[in-house]
Amino acid sequence: MTTAPTQDAAGLAADYWRTDIIDIEPGRIHVRGYPIQELIGQIGFAEMIWLMLRGELPAKRQAVLLEAALVASVDHGPHAPSIAIAKMATSCGLPLNGAMASALNALDDVHGGAGQQAVELFHDIEARMFDGASLEAATAAGVDAFIAAHGKYLPGFGHRFHPVDPRAGRLLALVDEAAQDGVVGGRYAAIGRAIEALLSSRKGKPIPMNIDGATAVIYAELDFAAPLARGVFCLSRAVGILAHAWEQSGRGERNKGPMPRQLPYRYTGHATRHLAQAEPAPAP
Repeated sequence: MTTAPTQDAAGLAADYWRTDIIDIEPGRIHVRGYPIQELIGQIGFAEMIWLMLRGELPAKRQAVLLEAALVASVDHGPHAPSIAIAKMATSCGLPLNGAMASALNALDDVHGGAGQQAVELFHDIEARMFDGASLEAATAAGVDAFIAAHGKYLPGFGHRFHPVDPRAGRLLALVDEAAQDGVVGGRYAAIGRAIEALLSSRKGKPIPMNIDGATAVIYAELDFAAPLARGVFCLSRAVGILAHAWEQSGRGERNKGPMPRQLPYRYTGHATRHLAQAEPAPAP
């Protein structure tokens, strides 16, 4: 048996959809308390993202770091699965929104989730330091625990394409500058570099931080929750996805597949075989 509501339907609906983010009435739009007309032309998109997610506006130098992470992650070429999906979807007739949705749905744990996973790893190492472990000991224990739980791939370090990721160094330099000026603490940059050192020692060769590790340093330094590292990455990569989908829409290609039609794939199944001839039905 259902229980009758204790308030009127309008109040029930208003409470059901309650939000701290936006307040809209006819002729009035307030975002986190700010009239939208006061934000337009006064703050940038990175600051708007921060305001929407965090409830307050960032300091200018905080916004610079967030924007740097957004800019760095926009695109990584048509061989990136999300970009390739956008191009294929567009050639199959999807409009821009459909192509973008198809591509964004690919940004899961394997392709798109490394930043979130790296932040989680950094947080685990930090927690071990709070328990009294040195940076080196906490890093070794955290890395070993992560590998035991998730396998040997360590998110945020090494790159299948770049011997040294050209984006990571610039991002880390910005973090260092911000740490020197007291904008961020620098703890996560130190943790990231400790992981680099540990991996290089164990592998006997440099395993540098990549874009996911460097942006994870920024998100952690700016105190973004780990799941937001993936969400903000999706916002960034959506720009590259849109650009490639738009470019593809002007090429007049149809049904673009994952490789040129002239290149055959390799078949590894059974050789040609046939069904046995069915026995004729017995005469009545």
